[in-house]
Amino acid sequence: MQILPVILAGGTGSRLWPLSREQYPKQFLALQPADNPSLAFSSSPLSMLQQTLHRLAELDALSPLVICQEEHRFLAAEQLRYCASQPGHLLLEPQGRNTAPAIALAALLAQESPDCLSLEDSDPLLLVLAADHLILDTAAFTQAVRTALPLADSGKLVTFGIPPQSPETGYGYIKRGAALSEGFGTGFEVAQFVEKPDLNTAREYLVSGHYYWNSGMFLFRASAYLQQLSQFRPDILAACRQSVVSPERDRDFIRIDSSAFAGCPAESIDYAVMEKTRQAVMVPMEAGWSDVGAWSSLWELSPKDNAGNVVIGDVLTAQSHHCYLRADSRLVATVGLDNVVVIETKDAVLVAAKDKVQDVKEIVAQLKAAQRPECDLHREVYRPWGKYDQVDSGGRHQVKHITVNPGEKLSLQMHHHRAEHWVVVSGTAKVTQGDKTWLLTENQSTYIPVGVVHALENPGKIPLEIIEVQSGSYLGEDDIVRFEDRYGRK
Repeated sequence: MQILPVILAGGTGSRLWPLSREQYPKQFLALQPADNPSLAFSSSPLSMLQQTLHRLAELDALSPLVICQEEHRFLAAEQLRYCASQPGHLLLEPQGRNTAPAIALAALLAQESPDCLSLEDSDPLLLVLAADHLILDTAAFTQAVRTALPLADSGKLVTFGIPPQSPETGYGYIKRGAALSEGFGTGFEVAQFVEKPDLNTAREYLVSGHYYWNSGMFLFRASAYLQQLSQFRPDILAACRQSVVSPERDRDFIRIDSSAFAGCPAESIDYAVMEKTRQAVMVPMEAGWSDVGAWSSLWELSPKDNAGNVVIGDVLTAQSHHCYLRADSRLVATVGLDNVVVIETKDAVLVAAKDKVQDVKEIVAQLKAAQRPECDLHREVYRPWGKYDQVDSGGRHQVKHITVNPGEKLSLQMHHHRAEHWVVVSGTAKVTQGDKTWLLTENQSTYIPVGVVHALENPGKIPLEIIEVQSGSYLGEDDIVRFEDRYGRK
């Protein structure tokens, strides 16, 4: 049986602000430990997406299909390149439409354009996983998937239920029904899907032993899912089918018809299919699972000092207990704090009571309403060619520390309102200015006047680092006219 992993990587993780932001959400961050639970969080350089990919190693699965948003495409592509054993395919969603349409796109591509995914079987088993979940016990995860294989092969829609460890109010629940026949191993009918409960109800669920956390992971045949979707939400299926009539390959990416997909209703797979179908079954998975939905979850999962504090980065504490303290760019010191979360980044600091961190999304809503950049971007911004750190800014100036990866090149471009000074800190820069091209090395500099066509390239084997000083009447990123761009940006 061919297993096609479908990794959903389109979320924003707003409750983990200020580390998780719309242009760099939590699935691309190295928040969690490696799958070995004995390792500390800081010991793993892998992002949550990369950990999800590595978790597939023992399943002998096909190259995964990662579904992400257009604005995250280069982040996803770069992180997949570091997972050489799982090169994968990248499907770009023109707009976020929740999980039911995203999974439908994967199923339709498998059925109607198998060559696009290098498939021999046009009806594989789809293993649907979220890119931003934590699973500590990979062996238990693998065993649960293997237990579910005969159920999915028989046409069932399998969901994985997590035995609850606490009366959690942040998760939906699945009520266990009758046990399935012995031929299908450990599995149960689904009696009911339940919304996130209040605390008293969650306690009742925990005591009863009949309820499981809804993990949002699934296993089913592509054809089985499409058949159920056609029965309960034919409008979603029709819009998705129209979107994938002629999928296009663009470098690392699979693109669909954006105008057709724009008309697709937004709906979760639970609401669209799983709560309505009679084909739903559940397989328990006891694998150290968490959706890492808030800073309190990271505190619970991380190693702690003798005072119960999780300390990451340059942090000093006195008389502080049971706190989650993270410093990314400077010293953070706490005195007399209990059950508090402090997150420091280069451009924002969050201080929150640990039992209120689910409400961080209210701060994000305020940032959005005020159109503040801290909602979308970090001070350090990643691009397909490297990254830049906005070191300083004023009314008519801006200073950036730019890093260009070996062999990469910024677009051939021009600005209407700003001039630029470049100073090479390390590496070698290949500079194009008008019809001239030359090399700059350490401590050399150049000046780019307003309106002059120019480009910056790293022809060397080590990262190129430069300090860029911009000056002018307007310094926005939208004052870029691109003439050539190897990454397909407009």
